Amino acid sequence: MITRRLDVPTSHATQFVDITSRLQEEVTAAGLLDGRLHLQSLHTTLGLTLHQNHGDGPTLLLLPACTVLVESGRLVLGRRQSVYAVEQDGPRLRQLALQLDGNFADRPESGRAGLDLVELELTRQLLVDPVAVQGPMRRLVEAGGKRLRPMLAVLASRLGAAHDPLRAAVLAAALELIHDATLVHDDYVDEAATRRGLPTVAAREGAARAVAVGDYYFAKATRMIAELGNADVTTTIADAVEAICLSQMDDVRLRGSYPGDYAMYLRVVRGKTAALFSAACRSGAQLGGARPDVVERLTRFGDLLGIAFQMADDLLDYSPSSGKPVGQDIRQRVVSLPLIYATEDPACGRRVHDLLAGPLDEEQVREVQELVVRTGALDRVGEEARGLVAAALRELDEVELDGVRPELTDLAQAAVDRIR
Repeated sequence: MITRRLDVPTSHATQFVDITSRLQEEVTAAGLLDGRLHLQSLHTTLGLTLHQNHGDGPTLLLLPACTVLVESGRLVLGRRQSVYAVEQDGPRLRQLALQLDGNFADRPESGRAGLDLVELELTRQLLVDPVAVQGPMRRLVEAGGKRLRPMLAVLASRLGAAHDPLRAAVLAAALELIHDATLVHDDYVDEAATRRGLPTVAAREGAARAVAVGDYYFAKATRMIAELGNADVTTTIADAVEAICLSQMDDVRLRGSYPGDYAMYLRVVRGKTAALFSAACRSGAQLGGARPDVVERLTRFGDLLGIAFQMADDLLDYSPSSGKPVGQDIRQRVVSLPLIYATEDPACGRRVHDLLAGPLDEEQVREVQELVVRTGALDRVGEEARGLVAAALRELDEVELDGVRPELTDLAQAAVDRIR
């Protein structure tokens, strides 16, 4: 059995949303040959119905759940039947729970299989590097990480006629090395002691080694990408690295006007985080030979997803179970949206602003955290992050995604699921 969630954004108070084609994509992506697709609404005011096209006809029966048979990989529906989600209290972002059960085909390649190739490529690349840089980077790579950027590149590469899993793995590995190089530099700038549960390169080997390791892997990743021989991909990654470096300088410079405002935050986040998300989607599609319109939509998808991911990351600073030291962003004066929104609160904003204007001891850090929670800023940021993920997924609505839509949707949801 395979379980999934299907987002259904609505734009009117009452609305019929034909989800038939999206359900068929789920069936195809899962490789379900013969069996059943079970749907259940997760909202009391979102019903389900099997009805005539466009919702016309004499009778309408709304159900909280329904089942559609699958035969030979296709939904079993009458010639004029469609599956509708029926909004009764919109507009809202709705969600359906799906269960696919039955006989599944063996699928030769999935996002997971593609990521296995990426891990092998990372190991291969690190093996040939000088020990002085290989050791610190190997510690960071082997400590884990979400691998979201490599996965986005691998999935995007499957949307064109020139898809090659091995070339996609090289691109994805290079993107992960760029990401990890930025982490090495960030940890040095922020004077961070740990990363992924281990001492940072700067803390263990010193600042000079941290700078050298980061620089080396920026250069190595650039060479890996250049050797792919695709000028569009090379340009995309070069633009992203340039944006990352400029935003890092902005981030440090703007700490003098801490906590800043929304426009400042968005400028930093677009370069610091979203640039590489967007580049992963764009370069993967370019490498696979996707159509120009698909490349552009995936680029916008990655940009919105990257911003949402950073907003969710901001919220982890207030979660004791996140694995991240609570209050770290406050201590390091990192530009953070919850703090910006908290300073706008009529009751507590002035106190938050006054506290952030100078150095903070641990008691004051805790006070800032408590005030941020009291203002409702965390809920506001969480809702905004989920809205951006929904907007990102809407960018893909008109794109034929060749069976990767469920995996892209899962990745997008994973960006904000950690804050629920």
